[in-house]
Amino acid sequence: MRVEDDVVGEIGPGLCVLLGVAREDDGAAAERLAGRVARLRIFENEEGKFDRSVLDVGASVLVVSQFTLIADTAKGNRPSFSGAAPPELAEPFYERFCSSLRAFGVIVETGVFGARMRVELANDGPVTILLDA
Repeated sequence: MRVEDDVVGEIGPGLCVLLGVAREDDGAAAERLAGRVARLRIFENEEGKFDRSVLDVGASVLVVSQFTLIADTAKGNRPSFSGAAPPELAEPFYERFCSSLRAFGVIVETGVFGARMRVELANDGPVTILLDA
């Protein structure tokens, strides 16, 4: 992940978590979500079945703050982001989520909160899963 020309976070095999924070999200939700991400069995075992977690395979997690995930597109052609937490609420949630993942022993890399970042991703599978806290 780059901010301007500088690499600010990168991992090898693991997960890229795009983290959207809603206005009603709280610290307990950050911890719950971190636990779910750490234990979610989405890595293949020897038979090719999803049976291993980040913890099981020693994978890393790249966490990217992504307020646009909270977009409401129900009306018109312009998304509304009014449900997204403002930066002063979203950043502490983001930091708590990352520190909670680290408490599980997960290697966590991050970008720069609020910065315009260029994320490069090799999606193996592809597997994309939406998790709610």
